[in-house]
Amino acid sequence: DFLEVAYLLIFGELPNKEQLEKFDQDIKAESHVDEEMKKILDGFPKSAHPMGVLSSLTSALVAFNPTSVDVSSEEAMYRSIVRILAKFPVLVAWTMRKKMGLPLDYGDDSLGYVENIHKMMFKRPNKEYTKNKVVIDALDKLLILHADHEQNCSTSTVRIVGSSHAGLFASLSAGISALWGPLHGGANQAVLEMLQAIQEDGGDTKKYMAKAKDKNDPFRLMGFGHRVYKNFDPRARIIKKAADEVLGDLGIEDPILEIAKGLEKEALEDDYFVKRKLYPNVDFYSGIIYRAMGIPVDMFTVMFALGRLPGWIAQWREMRLRKEPIGRPRQVY
Repeated sequence: DFLEVAYLLIFGELPNKEQLEKFDQDIKAESHVDEEMKKILDGFPKSAHPMGVLSSLTSALVAFNPTSVDVSSEEAMYRSIVRILAKFPVLVAWTMRKKMGLPLDYGDDSLGYVENIHKMMFKRPNKEYTKNKVVIDALDKLLILHADHEQNCSTSTVRIVGSSHAGLFASLSAGISALWGPLHGGANQAVLEMLQAIQEDGGDTKKYMAKAKDKNDPFRLMGFGHRVYKNFDPRARIIKKAADEVLGDLGIEDPILEIAKGLEKEALEDDYFVKRKLYPNVDFYSGIIYRAMGIPVDMFTVMFALGRLPGWIAQWREMRLRKEPIGRPRQVY
């Protein structure tokens, strides 16, 4: 599951049963967030973009944990890692609940890590929380598949900020800001905005497929193809199955999701897309799943950040343990 993957990325090997239990319990012990953090959250209007809120709250954690991490101490490093893994899901949930006008919810130590995230986000004040295994499994897969992905923009940002000996929380806050952009983590939000625009224009997928193929048309089909994968994005294969399961289980009839299915079908059968290997990517399917779950569109990138957290931590930890010098990229004019 996601917690085991986080351990694997950060410490280099899968945990045994005892290590995993300790990791889980240590995270639960640190899952409270200082009540004064709510005052910072209150300062944001509901209209604030959740990524801006999350970046600010992550940075604010420094004020409540002012001592710098002793990178020569494995124990101190472990404590800081556990602390952010514990508090970050709370910040994610609070960011969404603020936007939706819901009371801020704390976690439940009787639940697993991903179940707890889902409960903190969706628990209604007047209803008993019931967990949906299909939805929890899909969320678990999404977080795992976003956990780390080469030296991308946000990962490089975390490393370069951390190389100045800025603390873990400050480095992660910078990574969140880098992830915010539509060319990086914001791609799954862009997919849904594109689908909404197609719906508002009558929902004709064939018209938009033709626009995508027209070199003189500025329209771009979001969520297809990938800079790294010149064939089908391997993450997308897994997420496509999860998307089908979630839509089937929830029985949602949503015109936006119908448009997504239409675009997917046409792209997989259209010679233009097949020859150029422009297949639906992980952003296409993750946006569909998040919408089906009831997550607001501008929270999609926040969910990406939640998944990427272990990868960022692992990169920061590796760089500090290796005593890498301050980053200074060279420029060629």
